[in-house]
Amino acid sequence: MHDYSRYLDDTGEDLLSNAHNNSMLSRIKELAEALKPRLIEIRRHIHAHPELSGQEHQTAAYVAGVLSSCGIVVQEAVGKTGLIGELVGRTDERLVAIRTDMDALPITERTSVEFASRRQGIMHACGHDVHTTVGLGTAMVLSQLGEVFPGNTRFLFQPAEEIAQGAKWMVKDGAMNDVSAIFSVHVFPSIPAGSIGIRYGALTAAADDLEIIIMGESGHGARPHEAIDAIWIASQVITTLQQAISRTQNPLRPMVLTIGQISGGRAPNVIADQVRLTGTVRSLHPDTHADLPGWIESIVASVCNTFGARYEINYRRGVPSVQNDLALTQLLEASAKEAWGSDRVQILPEPSLGSEDFAIYLQHAPGTMFRLGVGFRDKQNYPLHHPQFEVDESAIVTGVVTLAYTIYQYWQKRG
Repeated sequence: MHDYSRYLDDTGEDLLSNAHNNSMLSRIKELAEALKPRLIEIRRHIHAHPELSGQEHQTAAYVAGVLSSCGIVVQEAVGKTGLIGELVGRTDERLVAIRTDMDALPITERTSVEFASRRQGIMHACGHDVHTTVGLGTAMVLSQLGEVFPGNTRFLFQPAEEIAQGAKWMVKDGAMNDVSAIFSVHVFPSIPAGSIGIRYGALTAAADDLEIIIMGESGHGARPHEAIDAIWIASQVITTLQQAISRTQNPLRPMVLTIGQISGGRAPNVIADQVRLTGTVRSLHPDTHADLPGWIESIVASVCNTFGARYEINYRRGVPSVQNDLALTQLLEASAKEAWGSDRVQILPEPSLGSEDFAIYLQHAPGTMFRLGVGFRDKQNYPLHHPQFEVDESAIVTGVVTLAYTIYQYWQKRG
């Protein structure tokens, strides 16, 4: 890990090459502002033509065309429907990456914008159209700076984030080979456009899938003592799991276990012999995440053994927690404050228990993700994954400048 804090004073101002940095920051802002109409056009095109996870063929082709027009080397069909763009530097020994995602959600859009989704039942309700546009805008700006960086800058356009598979596909196809550091962005409607949010440490939670099958013995509903009631035992399992969280888990290391589906039983007057429970398990601390399968099984086994039932547990690891690298987050914060001023850079006090497969990349290189404010100041802001979710498009330039200047500063520190 590289400690960039030695380059900063107590206010986060860069003490090296101020005049050159100010000139470069002005140039980045000028380029981003000049590109703004084109970037809004790109975002609206992507928004109007959303594609589900693993089906981003047209989006990827469109992105490839934009990158190629900037003279950026493009590699398609990476991670199935993803792609990579690479801005070549003076050497291939060091490489910094920017990751953005491209997939949409199976949601019917209910906005009144003229560029609303043209595909029934599919919508960019999580802002990935903005992410892709910010990634493209950053590539366009950096390619026009006239600055040859010491190493390569790689742009990852990832599919299938919404099903937590795309990052694994990209890594499998070599997207993280030789990467020294990686940056990413996610829109946030509760932060106003023009501002960003920085989070040190855990940004998002680890998210795993859970299936519990309770197996009892069937019997007549009028004679429950002659049967082993899987429904009643399943209810005890759910209750005990929720109670045990508050008494056996460290309250300073939060976790959430939600059973979202229950199925079982054959008839109103028949004791159920099998019940299937499925849910999600979220946690922030790596040690908690590691211990969860064993902890859950100990609770389930105790309840089932007490009442004579059998059980089966299928625990599937999803994605780990996004843990932002300290040094890279310091660099991002300093760059953002220099670009926008301290009043437009929020330090987020709490993580989210949502998940992000950006965490997969962090298993291969240090990185950091920031929150891009897209909220309107004069109307209601709907949450992510809502059919009426909208963004203030002025945020696109904020995201582009923040990432482009951070990448410039990264190479300055490492040059």
